[in-house]
Amino acid sequence: MGALKNIVAAAGILATAGIGETVYFYNRTMKRGNAKTDRTIKMSGTDWSKYYPLMEERKGFVLAQTHRDVSITSFDGLKLHGTYFPALSHAESTGGTEDGEENTSGAKKAVICFHGYTGEGLSNHVAIADYFLKRGYAMLMPDARAHGESEGDYIGFGCLDRQDALGWINWMIQELGEDVKIMLHGTSMGGATVLMTSGLELPANVKGIVSDCGFTSPKEVFTYVLNHMYHLPAFPAIQGADLLNRKLAGYGMDECNAKYEVQKAKVPILFIHGSADTFVPCSMCHEIYDNCRSPKRKLIIEGAAHAESYYKDMETYEKALTEFAEEIMQ
Repeated sequence: MGALKNIVAAAGILATAGIGETVYFYNRTMKRGNAKTDRTIKMSGTDWSKYYPLMEERKGFVLAQTHRDVSITSFDGLKLHGTYFPALSHAESTGGTEDGEENTSGAKKAVICFHGYTGEGLSNHVAIADYFLKRGYAMLMPDARAHGESEGDYIGFGCLDRQDALGWINWMIQELGEDVKIMLHGTSMGGATVLMTSGLELPANVKGIVSDCGFTSPKEVFTYVLNHMYHLPAFPAIQGADLLNRKLAGYGMDECNAKYEVQKAKVPILFIHGSADTFVPCSMCHEIYDNCRSPKRKLIIEGAAHAESYYKDMETYEKALTEFAEEIMQ
């Protein structure tokens, strides 16, 4: 009996420890205010300091353009915020680009850019906004639920954000008309969002999707982080967090998986990933790409860390975007 009591006591201690680990992990990663940007940057392993001068330069240009705050109401009643930039006229866009590509005044083409985990729409896209605005795109940069100025207590990790993306697509169509051609662009969690969105019934206005370092599902990416970055087992934290998230946020952590959603995709997808990404492994990009059933392209930027591809090799990245856009915007 003494041995049995000891076993039961030990099991109780382990169970309590497991619950504690689950709650700690969940609160740090899934709840607004506890998921910190500085911690995410540290985990990603990307040295952003060398790109600050470029970001500041482009921020000056972008913020000087006409823009306004806009909002929609999500499917579950949250007020979601975004920043909208109308397409620049030919004169405003500084006369085209260095490679001779010319802007089209009043062109009915638009891009919706989705940011990463703990980021914000406008601040995360000031660099690439230079590319899109100077090529005649109207541009919308939403704050994901539980980020920036959008409401919400629990992060959607693409699983809920894909429904929000559909709301923003419909907003853009109402804003610019039924003939607008839309590209979706997402980075990291935003990349997962646009890939998960690809499995929905999308308006014909959506002509293509660009995913930069998107992951398969929150369950799989956090399992990878725990195993490879912290050398910790995923059990019971991930399983416990899944149960908590279903109850509190309304979705399971593997309920929506990008590698399965792209099997239902109908629009072309451009996959971009850095070969040196230690936060979302490049293997996830290959896995999702292999599962994709729509027309697809893939660009691997050698030596790029997480979300660094655009900065690491801007010329190659922009060339891939331009070629993809020329194909899908026909």
